[in-house]
Amino acid sequence: MLPRSRTLPSRIHQGIIEERHNVRHYLQVEVRPNNTQTETEAMNIQSNYSKCFDDDGRLKRTGTFWMATAHIITAVIGSGVLSLAWAVAQLGWVAGPIVMFLFAVVNLYTSNLLTQCYRTGDSVTGHRNYTYMEAVNSILGGKKVKLCGLIQYINLFGVAIGYTIAASVSMMAIKRSNCYHSSHGKDPCHMSSNGYMITFGIAEVIFSQIPDFDQVWWLSIVAAIMSFTYSSVGLSLGVAKVAENKSFKGSLMGISIGTVTQAGTVTSTQKIWRSLQALGAMAFAYSFSIILIEIQDTIKSPPAEHKTMRKATTLSIAVTTVFYLLCGCMGYAAFGDNAPGNLLTGFGFYNPYWLLDIANLAIVIHLVGAYQVFSQPLFAFVEKWSARKWPKSNFVTAEYDIPIPCFGVYQLNFFRLVWRTIFVLLTTLIAMLMPFFNDVVGILGAFGFWPLTVYFPIDMYISQKKIGRWTSRWLGLQLLSASCLIISLLAAVGSMAGVVLDLKTYKPFKTSY
Repeated sequence: MLPRSRTLPSRIHQGIIEERHNVRHYLQVEVRPNNTQTETEAMNIQSNYSKCFDDDGRLKRTGTFWMATAHIITAVIGSGVLSLAWAVAQLGWVAGPIVMFLFAVVNLYTSNLLTQCYRTGDSVTGHRNYTYMEAVNSILGGKKVKLCGLIQYINLFGVAIGYTIAASVSMMAIKRSNCYHSSHGKDPCHMSSNGYMITFGIAEVIFSQIPDFDQVWWLSIVAAIMSFTYSSVGLSLGVAKVAENKSFKGSLMGISIGTVTQAGTVTSTQKIWRSLQALGAMAFAYSFSIILIEIQDTIKSPPAEHKTMRKATTLSIAVTTVFYLLCGCMGYAAFGDNAPGNLLTGFGFYNPYWLLDIANLAIVIHLVGAYQVFSQPLFAFVEKWSARKWPKSNFVTAEYDIPIPCFGVYQLNFFRLVWRTIFVLLTTLIAMLMPFFNDVVGILGAFGFWPLTVYFPIDMYISQKKIGRWTSRWLGLQLLSASCLIISLLAAVGSMAGVVLDLKTYKPFKTSY
């Protein structure tokens, strides 16, 4: 499974006016015949002020239930949906859909807990938290904030690696589909992914130099269109393949022991590892909690933000789950034990080759922008920390105006140039050393699911609602958290075992696909 994009409209990230306007601007002024002006005493200053600004002094939020639902669906559904057929194939017709449904239920429940942590204290009138990290800092504080930040930034770094692998796989798929078509399937069309990863890395080095990528407001629109384009193509081809076969493939218990795959013959031990890895893939498919607070910060009130967000979360996860089940189950029904790790790049499909090219091009376009959206928070963190550490260093803080024809003036900062370039080079190099698509995504899903989707939302909710220790509610929440921790650990073990297995047949920088 491939990390999906969680791009959001610029309203979530754009600079917001912090200062309050002078209340005199909101006083009605009466002009008298002698040209003297007096403020109308009957004017309700607070009422007029509240029409333009929210209780935190920021411009009125305008987000609605439908907008929030769209944001969540855009954030959740991404290219990772294409690997769900593989994940279902490891678990089978019984456990596959059930596990996917359970992940949806857990995600829905913990997300609803998190919506009540948007405001510290009272969920209606309390202090607003604009980001996930702010909520953790405001409600929990202490070492837990640092732990949350560490997990978040490591996860973002891992996602950048995953995107590099995924983009190169899709670029190779375009080349290979045309090769297969030209040779009528006679040429195996083996090729190395290194050149494609380097190409993607060069593009990201260039895009990374944009100081504030959030200002590219059309990014989320493009990402959403691309996301639904390739997801719909994968689903449609799965349905077409099932119709062609005139039967549903697969078994109740998943991939059979003895099945020959690209990694070799599946043994009983590998069957266990692959099943655990599938858990990580499914866990990652639903993870969007880290941006939930940011989406909630766009919603207007009344009614209270958490009420609107709870409805939006319920509808969006329901839609996402139906879509995931369709894509995963139809892909498994089409290919059975041979379901590829990526429905569009694993060459379960060969024709129509032009449709596959369109779908894979959509993935690449999606990932070029998504890489930046995920990397920008990490870029900003390092650059702000460096500016505080070396405030007098021109290398770190100075910006130089570089005129660019047709584009205006670009503000060059040497630290930003060097640091972001090193970051992209590092993620590209790691991706080239370990281009194991499903394994890397499984690790990311296992690493991020429990702490970010389950542990912190539950811990914040307990603190926010002052739920006493050893009460039935407290015990139930702790049991849920512990169960999800075990699942995350098992998924991590399975994914690491997959990496070890792949390394046995992989030669860095030399292996062709």
